[in-house]
Amino acid sequence: MMIKRKLMMVERIMYVDSQTPLNVIYTARINGTISEDHLRIALDKIQRKHPLLRVSIDHKSAKFPFFTEEKEISQIPLRVVERRTDDDWLAESENEWYRIFEDQKKPMAQLVWVKGETVSEILWVMPHCLCDGTTGITLIRELITLLDNPLLEMDTYDAFRSVDEFLPDDFNLKKQKRKARLYLVMAKLFFFTQLKSKNRNLGNNYALHRKLDADISKKIVTTCKTHGISVHALLCSAFMQAFRETQGKKARGKVISPVDVRHFIPEIKQDHIFAFAPTVELSIKKDLNLLENAKHIKKDLLEKIEKTKARELLWMGENMHPVVDRMISLLKLSKGSHDITLSNMGKIDIPAEYKNFKLETIFSPTVAFPWLNSNTLLTTTYNQQMDFTFMSNENFLPKEEAKKIKDKAIELLIS
Repeated sequence: MMIKRKLMMVERIMYVDSQTPLNVIYTARINGTISEDHLRIALDKIQRKHPLLRVSIDHKSAKFPFFTEEKEISQIPLRVVERRTDDDWLAESENEWYRIFEDQKKPMAQLVWVKGETVSEILWVMPHCLCDGTTGITLIRELITLLDNPLLEMDTYDAFRSVDEFLPDDFNLKKQKRKARLYLVMAKLFFFTQLKSKNRNLGNNYALHRKLDADISKKIVTTCKTHGISVHALLCSAFMQAFRETQGKKARGKVISPVDVRHFIPEIKQDHIFAFAPTVELSIKKDLNLLENAKHIKKDLLEKIEKTKARELLWMGENMHPVVDRMISLLKLSKGSHDITLSNMGKIDIPAEYKNFKLETIFSPTVAFPWLNSNTLLTTTYNQQMDFTFMSNENFLPKEEAKKIKDKAIELLIS
């Protein structure tokens, strides 16, 4: 069946509008020989597997934008650039932030090959309204696997038609509809009372990158095991404390943490493209030190994850479409109540050794949010090395100040 469905509320927020790019870029570095023919075969097979790599967004034919599958869509485009330095991938990543996927006969995905003689970077570029962090890792894994073995066949799957498919058996539709109507009224009242600000993200976004070596990364993991805390909790504690030590009273002491929706809805498989990630808000306490706050955060996170009802959240969101434009406007104007959005994607389980090449490393994704508060930290661990990308915009957090926060947080992590 051909796909034709309205964007979910969360997809609409990440879509923003037809003229605002909001892309996520996932990058892998390969040491060895890459065949362009194998690369194009891989792209073709990956596109056949994933339904959302064959759609465009129609924002003109109905009140709200919707995905529509294109029968004669072209192959995922491949852009090849000459590799000159080890940092070219980051510059190309920043360039791709501003790509707008507007051609309905082309898929909403782009591959960039930063091509060197013996070392290359491969960049997946996709709109955030299509994908989450797990999606990006899946696409890297599939591409690397097919580059190594282009004869491999991939199983396809059907895209979901409605969030109703994810509702639990005991879902009380009548009761939830009453709750949804109340929430919508409250949301309209909330947005009506918000003060307008003249502050804007004027597009001066940046990304800071840091990769820790294996010894330092192992030291952080050992610290966590010794004190019975998670790496994620320690990251949250360290970066919030770094904000507090750097910004003083301006720091909010709060972090927004996305959680992989697949933890809550197993019908959404690990290798399915999906965009929604429920979030929890975490905070530090002024009277606790770094490790004490990490223990507090770990406990708070587990409790909030336990209470998260992702299926109901998806359904409830579909009743909030009348206020999505106001949500987007507020994100563009508001400083928010948090210091940073922190997504720790954890250890990436992809083999390193292949017949003709080696997967040398994977970099944490980059993204440039158009929100006023676009402070975002993405972390990954591959080949025992922790990797950080810290993004924001000059209008909200000057780059030099962000460097101080990043350096202070890493100092706290490894001290």
